[in-house]
Amino acid sequence: MDLRAFHNEVEGHLLAAAAHEEAHAAAARFTAGLAWLPEAQRVELQGRFAEEHLALARASWQLTARRGDELRGEYEAVYRRLRARLLAGLLLGIALVVAADLVVLVSA
Repeated sequence: MDLRAFHNEVEGHLLAAAAHEEAHAAAARFTAGLAWLPEAQRVELQGRFAEEHLALARASWQLTARRGDELRGEYEAVYRRLRARLLAGLLLGIALVVAADLVVLVSA
């Protein structure tokens, strides 16, 4: 297995675990102020809150990943254009130097 792929996989698992912990902690904080709710309803509400929190986090991550892909495409296109312009400038410079050398050789 590629070390970078392994690192990305481990990081993904750690982020997912942290998101689950964060969702459950947020749900517990939310329901802590609802002491009047029976315990069974509070547990059910915590579960639903945590699920919604995770769904929002997942949607946010997907949006971020999609935007990252868009930016990567834009930057790669700009890089290709700059590289082509640099190559064209380099070739033009070489052609000018060769032409100047030819003029000097012909005049000498």
